[in-house]
Amino acid sequence: MSTFDAAPTALIVHAHPEPRSFSSAQMAAAAESLREAGYRVDVLDLYAEGWAPVLAREEFAPVDGPFKPQAAQLRAVEEGTLDAAVRGHLDRLLAADLLVLSFPLWWFSLPAVLKGWVDRVFVMGGVFGGAHGLFDAAALAGKRAMLLVTTGGSGEAFRPGGAFGPMDDFLFHIHRGMLEFVGYQVLDPVITYGPARLTEQERAAALDAVRGSVARVAATTSATSATSATVR
Repeated sequence: MSTFDAAPTALIVHAHPEPRSFSSAQMAAAAESLREAGYRVDVLDLYAEGWAPVLAREEFAPVDGPFKPQAAQLRAVEEGTLDAAVRGHLDRLLAADLLVLSFPLWWFSLPAVLKGWVDRVFVMGGVFGGAHGLFDAAALAGKRAMLLVTTGGSGEAFRPGGAFGPMDDFLFHIHRGMLEFVGYQVLDPVITYGPARLTEQERAAALDAVRGSVARVAATTSATSATSATVR
């Protein structure tokens, strides 16, 4: 097996409408750090791609009776009739050893386009359910995931007793209800608080901190992948 074949793959799914935003710069810094650590990096820029976030009945074969999205997904997986765009993204998701969701925290959650990506691509029968179980028995068990986040509020606001409350409370539904649910081991998030309030020098330092945090994640996941490959 060649070194290239053995290299782990990271899929970064990015959701910010402005390519010149700090969020986009942070994503690029993370991608650079992963590449330097030996990862093959696959970037899905949902806004640039014009991703359609709505899970609609029109993308599935017609059925009699009420439309049940998960049942429709499972049937499409079994019959090989998944929407082509969904199938393409699902294949890229399944090929990745590390998933990075990159986004600004809007209304204390994911931007709608990214939530819609999860709705459509975390397909029943593809990553959970059907032939797969949930959590440790789901299709993505053994893979890792992390969040790469920017906020409008300060770090102090997201602490216990702060104006908003602990950041972990806002990320729980993503960590547990989306990522762990389909099998991922969830890594600590990388968060830049209030970049709009930082000076140019502070933003540059924040990007350096992101590179360092992601490099440490990459070193850990690369070592784990190498150990797993040796065991196999």
